[in-house]
Amino acid sequence: MKTRLLIVLAAVLALLAGVAVRMQQARLEQPATLSAELQFRFPDVKGQPQSVSQWRGKILVLNFWATWCPPCLKEIPEFMQWQQEFAAKGVQFVGIALDEQQAVADYLQESPVNYPMLVAGDAGSVLARQLGNIINAVPFTVIIDSRGQIVHRQPGEMRREEFLRVVRPLLAAND
Repeated sequence: MKTRLLIVLAAVLALLAGVAVRMQQARLEQPATLSAELQFRFPDVKGQPQSVSQWRGKILVLNFWATWCPPCLKEIPEFMQWQQEFAAKGVQFVGIALDEQQAVADYLQESPVNYPMLVAGDAGSVLARQLGNIINAVPFTVIIDSRGQIVHRQPGEMRREEFLRVVRPLLAAND
């Protein structure tokens, strides 16, 4: 009798956990606008403040990363390829480092990048949460359409197939 009760209890807990995970995934997929509260300004690696407003009207790919994160460093060369491939079509990658300025400068000295890199430290983690990173994943990528609407959130590495699945319709809408 006790064994059955424990099995039923375990099954109910597993079901509730599955529902909770699905609800979190659904929140990650919900669109949100890039409103005034989501305006941000972080310094680049040279210490010059950069505002997100300079990329308004573009398809914006915000990538939250850190120098101590191997999956982050793995996807940067792919992002560089995609930046080169899609820049003329209005796609702009922006890296937001959840790191210290010196660590980012050292990394970029050895591995130059063809898109803007901003240094946000802990403030970048706060922004990532505001943009839907409820599980504090690194890397975390957000794709925002040319009207300022969040269309995709990607905790973990972004694969080319997923990037193209999201960006192709946005490119077609801009034509």
